[in-house]
Amino acid sequence: MRARFFQFGSVRQLFEPRKPRHPLVRVAAGLVGLGILAVLIFFGVFVGAAMILVGVTWKLLSKSGKRSAPEQARVVDGEYRVVSKPALPLSR
Repeated sequence: MRARFFQFGSVRQLFEPRKPRHPLVRVAAGLVGLGILAVLIFFGVFVGAAMILVGVTWKLLSKSGKRSAPEQARVVDGEYRVVSKPALPLSR
């Protein structure tokens, strides 16, 4: 009995992109790829800048509408007591 092996060469060709052979088509494909990359970077930079601007504007407008409370209103008054060490569980 002869063992048959699966030939990966035919499957590999399905997933490998083929480069065009004509030099002008290769240059055109490269320029199209660079153009797509430039457009993506261009929009990415402007979307990021717009997000930063909106965030800064939001912060500035949200602070201007609110009046800060007097300092005494921010103080939390309370009572406390110190617990000695033997009263704490698992303490040494």
